[in-house]
Parts: sequence; C-alpha cells; structure tokens
Amino acid sequence: MTKEKEEHREDPMQIDSNRVPTGSLLTDYLRIYYGKFFPYTDMFKWLAYGNDGKHPGCDSSYFGRREFSFTIKSDRDEVYLRFQSFFNASEMETSIKAKCPTKIDIGAVYTVDPAKRHAYAQSGFNPIERELVFDIDISDYDDVRYCCSGADTCLNCWPLMTIAIKVIDTALREDFGFSHILWVYSGRRGVHCWVCDSRARRLSKEQRSAIADYFHVYKGGENSLKKVTFSGPLHPFLARAYTDALKNEFEKWVSTQKLFEHEERFHKILQLIPDESVVSELAEKWQGNSVRWEHLKHMLQSGSKKTQGLRRCIEEIVFSYTYPRLDIQVTKGMNHLLKAPFCVHPGTGRICIPIDPKKCEEFDPTSVPTVAQLIEELNANASIGADNYVEKTSLAASVHLFRTCFLEPLIKTCKDELENAYNTMMQQTKDSLNW
Repeated sequence: MTKEKEEHREDPMQIDSNRVPTGSLLTDYLRIYYGKFFPYTDMFKWLAYGNDGKHPGCDSSYFGRREFSFTIKSDRDEVYLRFQSFFNASEMETSIKAKCPTKIDIGAVYTVDPAKRHAYAQSGFNPIERELVFDIDISDYDDVRYCCSGADTCLNCWPLMTIAIKVIDTALREDFGFSHILWVYSGRRGVHCWVCDSRARRLSKEQRSAIADYFHVYKGGENSLKKVTFSGPLHPFLARAYTDALKNEFEKWVSTQKLFEHEERFHKILQLIPDESVVSELAEKWQGNSVRWEHLKHMLQSGSKKTQGLRRCIEEIVFSYTYPRLDIQVTKGMNHLLKAPFCVHPGTGRICIPIDPKKCEEFDPTSVPTVAQLIEELNANASIGADNYVEKTSLAASVHLFRTCFLEPLIKTCKDELENAYNTMMQQTKDSLNW
C-alpha cells in the first residue's frame, strides 16, 4: 500500500456514529461487529432447539441440516452464498467472521446437510422443518401514509408496524395456541415474526397457507381501489382486532396523517363508499367543515334508510388503512429465506434487534443501535474485558430481551419435549421386549 493510500485509509476505530458505512468501511465495521458483538451462542441455542448433543434424545445432525445464506457485498458487486451449513456454533462463528456478510438469511432444516445436497439429489433433498414466519414492510402501506414513502419511516407512520405486531401476535397466541414467538425489527422498514413452537415448525405447506389465508384481509392489485369488503358480521378475530387495536389507532392516524385536511386525501376515503348519492352529500357538507371524520361516522352509522347497507363502510375504511399487510408468500413457503436477528442492515447500519410484543408501542426505530454507535461505545469502554463487550453497549438490552423473554422459555420447552419423546421411545422399546 502506498504512503498516500495509507494516509487516506480510514481507521475503522475512528467512528462517526451518524454515518452509514459503505464499501470497505462497512466491511471494517462488520469485522468488528462479528468479532465482538454478534451473539453466536444464543443463535445456536435457538436454532438447535435443544439438539445440542448434551442429553439423550438429541438429534446431533439437526443444526447441521439448517440452511444459512450469506450476502457478500463489495464496491463492485454482490454475491449470494446459499446453502451454507454448520455443524456447531464454533463453525458458524468461524465462517461468519471470515466472510463478514452484509446480510445473513436463515432458511429451512432439510432432510440432509444443505452443503451436500448434490450428493442426495436423486434420493431427495427437501425442507422438513421451518419456523412459521411473517414479513411486514411499511412500504406496502404507501397508498395510505403521507409522511414517508418507500423504505423511509418516521414516528408518524411506524404505528402501522405496532398495529401489525399487536394484531398478529394476539391471534397467534389466542387463536392458534402458539407460545414461542419472536418479533424482530428488520433494520429499516418493517418487522419479521418467527413462530418457533415445534408444532409451528412442522406445519405442512398447506397448513401454512391456511394460516396465511386466515390473516389475509387486504386484497386486490395495485389498480384495485377498494381492497377490503365485508359482506356480513365480522369474524371474531377481525372483530377483536378492530376493537382492541385498529379502531383507536385509526383515530390517531386521522390526525397524524391529516387525512381529512387535504381534499386529495379525504377524496380517497370517499371513494371507498359505494353509494354515489351519499358521497355527493358528504362532499357538499364538508365544504368548510373541519369535523369531517366525525360527520362521516355519524352519517354512515345513523341507521337511516339511505345508509342501511353502508354500516360496514366504517370498518372497511379502518381496515383499509391500518390492518396488517402481509407478504403471504413468505408465510406459505417452507424454503423462503428470512433475515437473521442481530444482523446489521447495510442501508441504515442499524441492528436487527428483537421487539417485545408486550411493549411494542414503546419501540422507536430511530433509536435502534447502529454498528457505528456500538463501536464508538466500545472505544469509550476500551478497558473492559473480552467477555463484556455487549454488556457495556446499547445492544445489551436487546440481547437480554432475546435471552430472557424468548430463548430461555423456548429451550426449556424443547428439552422437555425431547426428554418426553425419548422416555416414551424407551418405554415402548421396553414394552416390546417384555412382550
């Protein structure tokens, strides 16, 4: 390296915490992050589901049959490395540190080691386990939010993600009986949900499709004006979602997005009302009127003969603007890849941290730790021991949440299930011998 290049080469430990790193600087940051912060042991414990080889009933090949995918980005191009697999946490750590991927995706557990799939092409290489996952992007709401668009988010539109977490998490627990659910910030514009109960991981593609359809209310293509239509009483799940989350949040949405203060915006709402005479009457009365939403609700819910068939319009409007918009293909498939928790988002530098669904309304995407911030905090605590890097940074709370609220209860359940299955098998073997 020439003297001139040495003088202009950025020292990765000289940090601008407000800067989003790119190119070689991002690689330098990732090398530090993967070397000192990424929770390898916790990730292994999660994805091994008790199959750690430490007690009877474990499947020692389980973790090694899981697919990982790495995205390696340079100044010139981007390379995708699919079907990566690791025997244990140490192997995974060594590979990640060596490759410094800008993105880590997690796939399914297959019948055989994904890295050796070509040797088993004829005998069968198929996914046999996969968490039930949900992917929600705020960019899918661009037709109803006016503060941001695309991948941009702010505190005015983020409540859409809060609503999605509340509605889906409640249904997964109360309607489907799942317990081990992990919500993760995607690092920029959305949230991911991992349902990790053994029953969820072993769902067939048809069963996953049925669950996806259960949540699927928002329908129609880009050119379809009305995407939510209710012909009868609301399903109990939808009624609960409306009462517990959507109704009150929409009232706030009216204010933050100024839905009835701009003609273009409230005209879009009027288009959701199928009766032209009612629309004309409302439009006329709204001239110079500042309480348009209250007036609309009063008119459609008055019970008059004119609006007899329009009572569901209020619910349809609220659902159209606030109900979760899922990428249902992600939920239906078993071999779809999803970004791993604790990745660094290359576009924002933010860490993909867990979200507590019980406190999701407190989550602030603008205050999520960035990789630059963590390194800056590391520099400020340069004297700490090698085992305490995370504890002295703003990532500590997120790792603690992951461990205590998700990982520990999950592992206890997994080990109980493995032990019970092993004891049952031993008893059956004993009974067959006695026979």
